[in-house]
Amino acid sequence: MKIVKANDGVLTNFEVLNFLRSRGAGKDLTRVIAPIAPSEFKVYDYLEQTAACSQTRESIISFVGKSKQYKLAEAEILNLINIRPSSVVEIDPIVEECDKRMGEGVEELVEMVLQVLPTPPSQMQSDDQVEFNKDDVREGQEVEAS
Repeated sequence: MKIVKANDGVLTNFEVLNFLRSRGAGKDLTRVIAPIAPSEFKVYDYLEQTAACSQTRESIISFVGKSKQYKLAEAEILNLINIRPSSVVEIDPIVEECDKRMGEGVEELVEMVLQVLPTPPSQMQSDDQVEFNKDDVREGQEVEAS
């Protein structure tokens, strides 16, 4: 691999995952196109558990365009794409001086994140789990968390 421009820009987790997929990284080790280091498989496995696995190039472009109105720094936009926060509490550490800069607009930003960026598989699974009724559990009986 030849480096054309060193440190030309930052990559989203989606772009890294897409690159690893293009090299053949995946669950099926027989489909590997190029030699892939064990560390690349670990990165692939990690990114498959994050929001990056359900994102598309179109959703990211749409998000970047819509986020311009909030005057966010490039690093803040990158972190919002990679983390996909779903509440105001999760956005606060990502956006510097969030209360001063955004005020009530932070709730609009949360709504925009939820609408534009797809739900990660880990959140879909937890949303689909059935809640139990605490009255159904006898006193002294332990309940395993799944």
